[in-house]
Amino acid sequence: MNRKFFFLASALLCLSAYAQHQTNIKPLNGEYWWGGVVAFGNRMPYIKPMREVDLSRDGHNNQLVPLLLSNKGRYVWSDRPFRFTVTENGIDLRSDEEQIAVQTAGSTLRDAYLAACRKHFPPTGTLPDTLFFSMPQYNTWIELMYNQNEADILKYARGIADNGFPRGVLMIDDNWQKYYGNFSFKPDRFPSPKAMVDTLHAMGFRIMLWVCPFVSPDSPEYRELAAKGYLIKNAHGFPAILPWWNGQSACYDLCNPEAAAYFVARLKGMQQTYGIDGFKFDAGDPGLYAMPGLTSYKTGATAVDQCEAWAKIGLQFPFNEYRACWKMGGQPLVQRLGDKNNDWRAVQSLIPDMIAAGLSGYAYTCPDMIGGGQISSYLHIDEHKIDQELIVRSGEVHALMPMMQFSVAPWRILDKANLDILRRMALLHERMGNYIIACARHAAKTGEPIVRSLEYAFPGQGFAECKDQFMLGDKYLVAPMLKSGDSRRVRLPKGTWRDEQGKKYRGGRTYTLSVPLNRLPYFERLK
Repeated sequence: MNRKFFFLASALLCLSAYAQHQTNIKPLNGEYWWGGVVAFGNRMPYIKPMREVDLSRDGHNNQLVPLLLSNKGRYVWSDRPFRFTVTENGIDLRSDEEQIAVQTAGSTLRDAYLAACRKHFPPTGTLPDTLFFSMPQYNTWIELMYNQNEADILKYARGIADNGFPRGVLMIDDNWQKYYGNFSFKPDRFPSPKAMVDTLHAMGFRIMLWVCPFVSPDSPEYRELAAKGYLIKNAHGFPAILPWWNGQSACYDLCNPEAAAYFVARLKGMQQTYGIDGFKFDAGDPGLYAMPGLTSYKTGATAVDQCEAWAKIGLQFPFNEYRACWKMGGQPLVQRLGDKNNDWRAVQSLIPDMIAAGLSGYAYTCPDMIGGGQISSYLHIDEHKIDQELIVRSGEVHALMPMMQFSVAPWRILDKANLDILRRMALLHERMGNYIIACARHAAKTGEPIVRSLEYAFPGQGFAECKDQFMLGDKYLVAPMLKSGDSRRVRLPKGTWRDEQGKKYRGGRTYTLSVPLNRLPYFERLK
């Protein structure tokens, strides 16, 4: 009996493999490929063999897009998820739904990207609120973790102001609410939430709240939503209980337009009651909805459909943020890189991941939190032993990115000299705000990334594998320090450049620069 089952299973697997649509991309001479998984930015361009990636379920804690791009003007797009494997012979694509064709749109990475963008994810012409680009953001996660409370949030905000940091968006993170699915503040931790928000507004902040689509089982909200048919169901037609990082919960079925409208109404009620400006939309990862047997209001809805439906909620709020997304390039949604560790390897991943985000259509992206947003990195570190150099260098990477976000309080962990440097970086971001907003408006009109790889900006000059420099728009080349030390090599594209200290350089050459901790090297393109 077992042998019969084995042979039947093998036959089904062979039939499944036979039914797949397969495409092999044979590389052209000097061809490199990017795309698919934003969190794989550090592996891009895809040179080394890589095992199969399934875009239908695993976002690797970040955004996904059914797009691959080549620096020879070729691209791949599919409206549905596909699987891809990098081998020594190229890239193998597999799809259960369609034959995927390789498109030729020009001869450069920019040609390929713009052709794909115009056809498949054209920009809307609208932006998230411009405050995201002109001022640093602040998130209470690392300081408070699950102990979000009124007194400490106000203390954190006063620390920002008292230490001379510019005031922008302040995000109150997870566990402010009574339980998941409920939209009231914990009364024991937030005795006067409306007064708290009013105080923060008066200090110059705009306030966002962390929210998720999950609902605590056996709560009044759960029973109401179950009765309305607004929850994802299991194979037996009952509300499904899904495991996620905060336990096991039911979940809104946002593929149901009525459920989506109901959820939005709850959020807008929060805005009216408390004066909240917007929301951090978390827990949209496709992997959370990939459990077998789930059913939806939308016939045939898959994990990425639920992820996409969650992202569309944010379109109704100019103050929004997402960490996981599917196929929402060109939309006015703020994206953030996934939570990274407090280590140098994570700092080195910021530039390639941001380049990958831009090449995926996600122009309005924030490079995680300064020093890393992965809470486990901080739980066992004595604040007196934290690597201050790493925190400062991480802040320097952020300073000339589209967005800059603090979470761990720099005034708590840095000495005066290093705090002064990081404050200068925050003020530099504010000073460059008008230029960054102009880049964002250009992205909203054309779809072009704000953070650009040098291969995108200067094709054919040998920058395809450059991962430690980037262009901010078309004017500034930024070359931060990404490891411990005080010098680095910078390779400038052809032309004439001027650094932040006023010194001019001839392009097409490599320079070794002295980069003390208080220096962020960047170069203005003169011609």
